Amino acid sequence: MKHTHIFQGTAFSSESPKEVQILKDHLFFINADGMIEKIVAPEDTDYQALLDDYQGDEHFHRLADGQYFLPGFVDLHVHAPQWAQAGTALDIPLYDWLNTYTFPIESKFSDPAFAKKVYHDVVSTLIANGTTTALYFATVHKEASLVLAEICAEKGQRGLIGKVVMDNPDQTPDYYRDADTQTALADTEEFIVAVKELAKRTKQGVFPVVTPRFIPSCTDEALKGLGELAAKYDTYVQSHCSESDWEHGYVQGRFKKNDAFALHDFGLLREKSVMAHCNFLDDHDAALFAETGTAVCHCPISNAYFANSVIPIARLQEKGVEIGLGSDISGGFSPSLFDNVRQAVISSRMLEDGVNTSLPAEKRGVPNSRITLNEAFYFATAGGGESVSLPIGRIAENYAWDVQIIDTSVETARLPLYNLKENLHDVFQKIMYLARPENIREVWVQGEKVHSRI
Repeated sequence: MKHTHIFQGTAFSSESPKEVQILKDHLFFINADGMIEKIVAPEDTDYQALLDDYQGDEHFHRLADGQYFLPGFVDLHVHAPQWAQAGTALDIPLYDWLNTYTFPIESKFSDPAFAKKVYHDVVSTLIANGTTTALYFATVHKEASLVLAEICAEKGQRGLIGKVVMDNPDQTPDYYRDADTQTALADTEEFIVAVKELAKRTKQGVFPVVTPRFIPSCTDEALKGLGELAAKYDTYVQSHCSESDWEHGYVQGRFKKNDAFALHDFGLLREKSVMAHCNFLDDHDAALFAETGTAVCHCPISNAYFANSVIPIARLQEKGVEIGLGSDISGGFSPSLFDNVRQAVISSRMLEDGVNTSLPAEKRGVPNSRITLNEAFYFATAGGGESVSLPIGRIAENYAWDVQIIDTSVETARLPLYNLKENLHDVFQKIMYLARPENIREVWVQGEKVHSRI
């Protein structure tokens, strides 16, 4: 197959959850499908000959000094309509936040013109922050949810999009819910079929996602019907799971079991399922997640505001649960997974060290809870790719060319790199802790450039 692009430069990618692979001055050959067909290292025998052959070619791209490749980020939890309220009302409890701010905003998406305006902005913003794949909650409105899928297709972002289901009159407001259970399920099925049709002409892929908002929002009949639709069309599934004291307690009261087992009973835990938050998963829940291939989306910034706890992410990882990272716009204020990588490390350290200074040090925290920067980077990239079972999130052969080109020498956001021979793992750490959107020079998805910062 003809190579449509050849890149030369230094890349950082996850070798494993704990190890970062440094590919110094490698050549990356991208085929017409946007996949990495071949990677050649400087020590390989054909490196110089290939370089001589291609470096004058119009499709040859050499990174400038101070520029590096990172995999594109995989954001596993975005409430696209909530971009309209991002940065507000983060100081009230989850239940009040939903009813006072979120549901009123989301109800406005009955107007497709309003939806188009917000969705253009949120998709563009996420791409500019290095997010090449996003798992989106839309709203209950089928038409507006399709608008989001079309905008992802048009802008070149890989979008996994769900029309939200909320049909339980006891836990949803009169002005914002599905008309009834049958309508919710029929609209979901029509949405699935329409997005699958759209995907046929979308290079990077758009995917429908079965999306019960969370158990409180849905009747048993809707949850059962959604599980059946996920099986019928082999779709992704997303929801919130064991997020806060209120939500966790509500599900236990209604079903006499934790969210994980309730969701599983309705056929909603599967290899293609991603559950957000999951702060209160116990060991039995974690074992069920590992057994069914269900992934946890860790939302560290949002959790600090709404989850009433710090998730024991290291323990879940140890138990074989797939883990990715999410911004949770707008429960999380930042559209950047760089910010969420940083907060994931911070929160894990606080869980391990503890926060109550009136307790002695040995009783203050939860031992072995910390995660490293390398692990948080893995969650934002390769872990996210594994969570959605797609060949993304790594710079490796047979993976999609989804990359961010990071420029460390941007005048307004220069990183503190003063040694020309600086250890490359130290360069990686400085990028992960200090990079801002200005440093993201270009973003590519499936071999196509989707963002460029002049």
